[in-house]
Amino acid sequence: MRDLWRRRLGLSGRLYAAMSALLLTLALLAGGGLQVAAGTAAPAMALWVAGAALCLLSLAFLRGAPARLSHLSCAVASLRAGTAALERRGDALQAANRRFEAALNNMAQGLLMLDAQQRLLVCNRRLLELYHLRPEAMRPGATLHDMLRHSIEMGNHPGRSPDALMADLHAHVRPGHRGMWEHTMPDGRVLAARWQPMPGGGWIGTFEDITERQMSVARIAHMAGHDGLTGLPNRTAFHEAIGRALGRARRGEDFAVLCIGLDRFKQVNDTLGHPVGDALLRDAALRLRRSVREIDTVARFGGDEFAIVQAGLDQPGGAEALARRVGETLSQPFTIDGQVIVVSASVGIALATRDSHDVHLLLRNADLALWRAKQDGRGTFRFFEPEMDTRAQAHRALEMDVRQALARNEFELYYQPLVSIDSRRVNGFEALLRWRHPSRGLVPPDAFIPLAEEIGLIGPIGAWVLRTACMEAAGWAAPGGGAPPRVAVNLSPLQFAGHGLVETVQAALAASGLPGERLELEITESVLLQDNATTLETLHRLRRLGARICMDDFGTGYSSLSYLRSFPFDKIKIDKSFIQCLADSEENAAIVRAIAGLGVSLGIATTAEGVETLAQLEHVIAKGCTEVQGHFFSPPRPARDVPVLLAAALQREAA
Repeated sequence: MRDLWRRRLGLSGRLYAAMSALLLTLALLAGGGLQVAAGTAAPAMALWVAGAALCLLSLAFLRGAPARLSHLSCAVASLRAGTAALERRGDALQAANRRFEAALNNMAQGLLMLDAQQRLLVCNRRLLELYHLRPEAMRPGATLHDMLRHSIEMGNHPGRSPDALMADLHAHVRPGHRGMWEHTMPDGRVLAARWQPMPGGGWIGTFEDITERQMSVARIAHMAGHDGLTGLPNRTAFHEAIGRALGRARRGEDFAVLCIGLDRFKQVNDTLGHPVGDALLRDAALRLRRSVREIDTVARFGGDEFAIVQAGLDQPGGAEALARRVGETLSQPFTIDGQVIVVSASVGIALATRDSHDVHLLLRNADLALWRAKQDGRGTFRFFEPEMDTRAQAHRALEMDVRQALARNEFELYYQPLVSIDSRRVNGFEALLRWRHPSRGLVPPDAFIPLAEEIGLIGPIGAWVLRTACMEAAGWAAPGGGAPPRVAVNLSPLQFAGHGLVETVQAALAASGLPGERLELEITESVLLQDNATTLETLHRLRRLGARICMDDFGTGYSSLSYLRSFPFDKIKIDKSFIQCLADSEENAAIVRAIAGLGVSLGIATTAEGVETLAQLEHVIAKGCTEVQGHFFSPPRPARDVPVLLAAALQREAA
């Protein structure tokens, strides 16, 4: 019956109870004989606790029976409106609580709030996930000591006690101050706890998994100190290793610094490509690691340059033994993508003692010794000696002078005649580069051409030689009304390795007006070792300009005959090393005879270089050569002497 009336009146349970209480009060008043006409009741909210409203009813009574029912109806309506307002506020508060819980439990960080007595006020789901904690153990009111014990039970702190963890926490977090505490979990994760004091006492702790961040920091630190290709320490880390070794050296522990260079590595890159070169460097790094002890440091500086700090050196022989071991292991064949590659290693050694104190000086000394090892033929090792510094300074001074020589117009061309054996006519002249230095005097090409190739100046110097030779040859008159002499220019393999050689030759011919048929271009067999297909295409393009192509120093390589089959050369020049000992060496005589015979068979002219005596001239004539060059007829002469040489040749021809 009660529920029926409540439903008919449309009252909620709470409002129905309030109405019942009101009616009961009124009935009691009426039954008590009070003469009241009517009463009013209005709810006044005093307190809201955990979703329940505690209300005070303000009652007022009116005398007179007619107003009793009217005022009672108003009281009920007022009470219903007030209670509805209370319910709306309760619903809003519950919705706010749900939003707070959603935000709290969807934080990326774990959250823990403690009161001044270190009892739990609130924590979120992320905290439980980070430490694998059970919700029932993390209810409000739990003490910090109890929570730490539970964390230990869950396997988070092997071998630790709650008291020990409390001591760690207090060591990192002082009362009233912010604090941070990082610790590594048994599964390898690194967690960071940050504590912030609350006004009035208590703490707020936030917890974060910083494993990935620390791994990223470690990767960046590793990249800063290591070579990306091989994983070895880089130059910066190597300098630090030398610094540490110097500290030990002051206490009597000597060490050595070894600089290592792979010989002929550039040829591997140029012929087989950079991916193969990179694979070779990685394999070389692995071999070097295996050649040293754990206390030694192996680094890569870039390119084909490696270095070693050999620690705990008892005697210089230890450094020599390591250098030999490095040379042997790196000279063993490498197999990269099915290709067998053979290189060698040059090693420079600098010994450090307790008197050593400069990282850069030690490394410089080892580098100078490496340079000397390369100068002495490569594939060997050298210890640093003080005189190497003097030579290196002279080398650097020469390098600076070479760089400025072209701009200062210090280069000039000398010419050596190429004489026909049959007619004794000068067929042409070979252009030979000379450097007239203001203080060094006339510098021979062997002293600066390799340096120019090393520092990348052979391109502009070679272009100057081509342009100047063509310009000067264009002014040569034909002796006795015959065909004007040709000019022969040597090309470096590095000019073929670069781009624009054909265009450079074409520009020199166009600027000088020299017909292409009067230009001979001399190459060595090493040119064809670089990229056979590309080089042959370049040679054919040069031939189409009208230029004659000559193979210089024929017979000194390993595949001379195969190169003659690959390209129709116009001339082969027999290296002077075969001519100088022609009279005393049957082997050399046989080689010259074979080359001359080969030239006759293939219809190729043959020039004997380095003919200095009449006996040598008679020998090359007997062997069948068609042209000679050498001091017997004339040493190289400056351009102004060419008319004199042509006139002398004309007189010989007439005689």
